[in-house]
Amino acid sequence: METMTPKQSPAVLMRSDVPPSESSMWSSDHAHHGERRPRFITINLRLILVSGKTKEFLFSQTDSAGDIALTVFENWPDDWEAEAVAKAEILRLIYQGRFLHCNVTLGALGLPLGKTTVMHLVPRDNLPEPNSQGK
Repeated sequence: METMTPKQSPAVLMRSDVPPSESSMWSSDHAHHGERRPRFITINLRLILVSGKTKEFLFSQTDSAGDIALTVFENWPDDWEAEAVAKAEILRLIYQGRFLHCNVTLGALGLPLGKTTVMHLVPRDNLPEPNSQGK
């Protein structure tokens, strides 16, 4: 197993670590008719466990599903302790009813920047086989 150094690991903040003043996260752009745009290029992921517990994390559009699983595993929330897993490799993300392969990036999914996207996080050793339709 490859060990990630802090320099290599993706940047993440749990939502509770974001400063209380959300207005500091937004900037007004008068060139766009006063439209508010996020100053940070981040995607807020709300992850839901099978138990129904949720937690929000901030990721970059270049982070992959594998990066996210590893980062969440390394920063496992205290209130998720009962659902803890032995290794990051069994954590799988589900988005819009489909399992994400570990190399798929958030940018490839076309997720909106500065908005919250909901995904399920489940422990599973292997991804399911693709449906063989027409056979």
